[in-house]
Amino acid sequence: MLADTKIRNQLKEWEEAGYGNLPVCMAKTQYSFSTDPNLKGAPTGHSVPIREVRISAGAGFIVVVTGEIMTMPGLPRVPASETIRLNDEGLIEGLF
Repeated sequence: MLADTKIRNQLKEWEEAGYGNLPVCMAKTQYSFSTDPNLKGAPTGHSVPIREVRISAGAGFIVVVTGEIMTMPGLPRVPASETIRLNDEGLIEGLF
């Protein structure tokens, strides 16, 4: 795998902070062990470029983002459910 100094330093910081034993989730194309969706299956002779790393400390894992893969957004810091309530008339407020 190819990771620049910034990414290696980030991983080292997390390790020193006590996150060195977390499992790793690779975000990459589902079509190949490479990051190239055109190289089907298990091609040889390639490198996997690491674009960024993310820690999900609460969930207990590290995400390694490779190639040009896009990830889905996570949940907001404050869930919308915190603003949903019943008003004095028994009607639901805060859904939208």
